[in-house]
Amino acid sequence: MRFHFFSKHVISTLFLLLPAILFTPFVMAQNTKITSFLQSKKFLQKIYEEHAITLYCGCSFQDKTPHFSECGYVPKKNTARAHRIEWEHVVPAHTFGHSLREWKDGHSQCRNKRGTPFKGRKCATKTNHIFQQMQADMYNLYPAIGEVNGRRSNYPMGIISGEARQFGACDVEISRRTVEPRPEIRGDIARTYLYMDAVYPNKGIITHKNFSLFQTWSENDPVDTWECTRAEAIYRIQGNRNNIVTNACLNRYN
Repeated sequence: MRFHFFSKHVISTLFLLLPAILFTPFVMAQNTKITSFLQSKKFLQKIYEEHAITLYCGCSFQDKTPHFSECGYVPKKNTARAHRIEWEHVVPAHTFGHSLREWKDGHSQCRNKRGTPFKGRKCATKTNHIFQQMQADMYNLYPAIGEVNGRRSNYPMGIISGEARQFGACDVEISRRTVEPRPEIRGDIARTYLYMDAVYPNKGIITHKNFSLFQTWSENDPVDTWECTRAEAIYRIQGNRNNIVTNACLNRYN
């Protein structure tokens, strides 16, 4: 399975869909087809064969190994995790899952082999179907160097004063429980948040405080060919469109 850049054929297909996309109420379908995070990662590995670049640092990678020499990445502490690619939830699982009953209080099915109850993400993954869909939604998943993924944790996006980089030349700042991504991907991140908030409402994904920030990021960093190609490839597998990205691609390339 191979996917190519945003071709004239894809543009033509989307152009035919333009009236349906632009003149229907802005309600987007959720991911209802894939509920396995592991399965999503396997699909994404195929999609990214044509664009094996990590999100935060812009490092190329092959299979599950990043190439530091091409991006100037320098591991900070967790060397083992720095040498592997992980699939990052741009909107953290904690953000859309921590308010769920299974996450907060557990579930009768959430007991280990010794009968000890557990809760949190593990319990939500086991018992909550909506959480399974959100966790596996490929529009929210991007390749990242494992160490950066771990350091990002579940911190929100924002602007940080200064340029205190922690990973060599990698242009990502993480300080005071805030993450500032490089300008070239801020629009991608913003549109991911906007999509997740639209299709999974009332989960606290976007707050009043950061809505204007994401709107600004999306305007200042418009879609490029890879973002459009990626969205189309995910649609073919997952079955629901990210109309925020699709509309932006139509407006930019037609």
